Amino acid sequence: MITVIEQPVEARLVAAAPRMPSIPAKLHYDRRDPFAIRMTFPAPATLEGVEVCWTFARELLAAGLHSAEGTGDVRVRPYGYDRTVLEFHAPEGTAVVHVHSEQIRRFLQATSDLVPVGFEHLHLDLDRDLAELMRDAC
Repeated sequence: MITVIEQPVEARLVAAAPRMPSIPAKLHYDRRDPFAIRMTFPAPATLEGVEVCWTFARELLAAGLHSAEGTGDVRVRPYGYDRTVLEFHAPEGTAVVHVHSEQIRRFLQATSDLVPVGFEHLHLDLDRDLAELMRDAC
């Protein structure tokens, strides 16, 4: 049975220069963490020169397809007819990327096929999560 969905997406970094370079980012969903989405950027695309992974709510990504959402480190909003803007805020600065909305819709549909929205709680393993917290506290 499939437990993880990973989808490459073409992200366009919005920079001061007129040209927007393409970044081969990945969207990742694991039904063991059913409320979360991860978006990973390869090392060459980051200021630190290492792979960077942002984790945020699946609900945030879905809502951001239709209206501006998010007040924290990750913000999502529609841009024109076929793009979605994701903003990633960190102490080092802000990265703004455009992704084709259809790529996000396909990804979200695949996550919903795996874990329907509203049924995420059925996929939580609270005993395992508590054991991890206790192990990390020692």
